[in-house]
Amino acid sequence: MFFKEVNEIDLGETTIANIFIDIFMPMANGLYVKVYLLGYRQACDSNSNPKFDNSSIAKNLNVPLSDVIDAWKFWEKKSIIKMHKNDGMDDYDYSIEFLDLKRFYMENMHINTTSIKSNSDSIVSVAENPSIRKMFNSINQIIGRYLDPSEKINILDIMNKYNLDPDMVLYAYQYVKDKYGSARPVRYIETILRSWYDSNLYTPQDVENSFAVRKERYVLYKTIFNELGFYRQPSKEEERIMDTWLDKYHMDIEVILEACSKSKNVSKPSISYINGIIEKWKDKNINTLEDIKVLDEEYKTKNQNKFTSKTSNKNVPQAKTRYHNINQTFKNYSPDELEKLLQESQKGKFK
Repeated sequence: MFFKEVNEIDLGETTIANIFIDIFMPMANGLYVKVYLLGYRQACDSNSNPKFDNSSIAKNLNVPLSDVIDAWKFWEKKSIIKMHKNDGMDDYDYSIEFLDLKRFYMENMHINTTSIKSNSDSIVSVAENPSIRKMFNSINQIIGRYLDPSEKINILDIMNKYNLDPDMVLYAYQYVKDKYGSARPVRYIETILRSWYDSNLYTPQDVENSFAVRKERYVLYKTIFNELGFYRQPSKEEERIMDTWLDKYHMDIEVILEACSKSKNVSKPSISYINGIIEKWKDKNINTLEDIKVLDEEYKTKNQNKFTSKTSNKNVPQAKTRYHNINQTFKNYSPDELEKLLQESQKGKFK
């Protein structure tokens, strides 16, 4: 509950239209609201100081004059004031005309003449567009309350900014409700729509297809990680590498899994290690399991040939040296005869 104290002391009052509080105040930051109110008070007070200008507002709020001008430019874009450049050299010297908010309401909300651009760039009146009314009614059901006028204006601005159809906005509201279980502010809905727009997703079907592709891709990530014994989510860099295998190299998943199997004897396998294998296969135009089998057979044959070559080299007669002659001499005696020769040689040494 909110109520005010009754007091007969008159210190002056400035009446602000509720449309400003309900619609425009939530759009702006605190400084812009302060600038508007200070300027509006001066415009309503016939006894106000005629020398009170934008510089006075800047000093009053202790902010740069450029911030005050930015505030007026913001309100001018909202079509509730007009800036008139005064004669003089000062770039910040403007007179501010406050437009009638009641007229604004009548023209833009009460009789529903707010317009948006359609795909053919024609101006379509909300009152004459059943799909817009249906969209607002459906959003009311999703969020469990009625949209206020400022929210409707913001939604129409979003549709105009990103050239969106009503079904796309409705899909975004339903998506957020399904994901979080509750409604989110219009600004949050805009972030969702902007991300889809930046991803070239312009219809609910585009978004559905994107979700399906993303889900399928995560299944492939998980399959690869399971083969490597990883039970975690891939990093962005790991996703980028795997996307390269799938999208740029067009590697079949069986080929990728075969590359993963090559890491079983590696103590710490990684996506980078597998990437090295796949890069080599790519350079050799390896695209199928049959290609891998042929490559493995070639490698096996090459190693066998090396082994055979080394073995055959051992059987090649070696050039004889004095040690061969000594060895050959020993073979001419029996063990007993060699023992006797040894004893005879030792007797001569110890005389």
